[in-house]
Amino acid sequence: MAQLPAGHVPLIKTLLQWLRPAPPPIEDAHWNDACHRAAWLRGLDDERRTRLRALATRFLHEKTIFPVGELQLQPADGVLLAALCCLPLLEFGEVGLQGWSQLIVYPDAFRVQSSHMDADGVLHEWNGEVIGEASDDGLLILSWADVQSELVSPQDGFCVAVHEMVHKLDALDGAMDGTPPLPRAWQREWAADFQKSYDAFCAQVDAGAETLIDPYAAEAPEEFFAVASEYHFSAPDLLAEALPEVAAHLRRFYGEPPKIGIR
Repeated sequence: MAQLPAGHVPLIKTLLQWLRPAPPPIEDAHWNDACHRAAWLRGLDDERRTRLRALATRFLHEKTIFPVGELQLQPADGVLLAALCCLPLLEFGEVGLQGWSQLIVYPDAFRVQSSHMDADGVLHEWNGEVIGEASDDGLLILSWADVQSELVSPQDGFCVAVHEMVHKLDALDGAMDGTPPLPRAWQREWAADFQKSYDAFCAQVDAGAETLIDPYAAEAPEEFFAVASEYHFSAPDLLAEALPEVAAHLRRFYGEPPKIGIR
């Protein structure tokens, strides 16, 4: 079962419906407000937008959204955050929400302490400022200022809510390695194509070449997956030009990207 997107397994879907009560619906005014603010939501067809609303409803029922400091979020803001986080789940399903319970929202970028064990067994630790994090303790953390700024430029290749949610999806099979739970045959194809594309992209970055997508994707395979996913939703044509094999896998995994329109 770990090899299959559980949202596609009828037995699991039936059990989820049996064991969990129906959450209260999202108010029309709040949903319409979220769609007005986010071009990615408006760009979905009616059927997929309805599906996203159901996922966002489940998100709000299962997750606690906790604003930090003096940040105040209105109910419509929570609906917007839930919808953005659920964009990567449109085909995967609500099982992608498993494994964590809190969305922490900072007013702006925040500082975290990070560590990494290199290939020689040396532990590196540092402090850095970030705009989002999918932490090991089950939290998902976002910068509200960056969520809002991305809404203004929805075709620039950035969506921090998608990025961090993709890390949560990636970790569902027990390893955050750039490969989410997939049927076995597709998993082999995905791993081979992503590794080839990742290696070529890293070579570009190491050579100092200008890249079509954010060079942060070269940080690690899991960041490559998450960054490419942002471009799938916000700059799919650019992703297809830069990484055609990756773009094809992501269209299969997420479905067609939203039709945002031409600026």
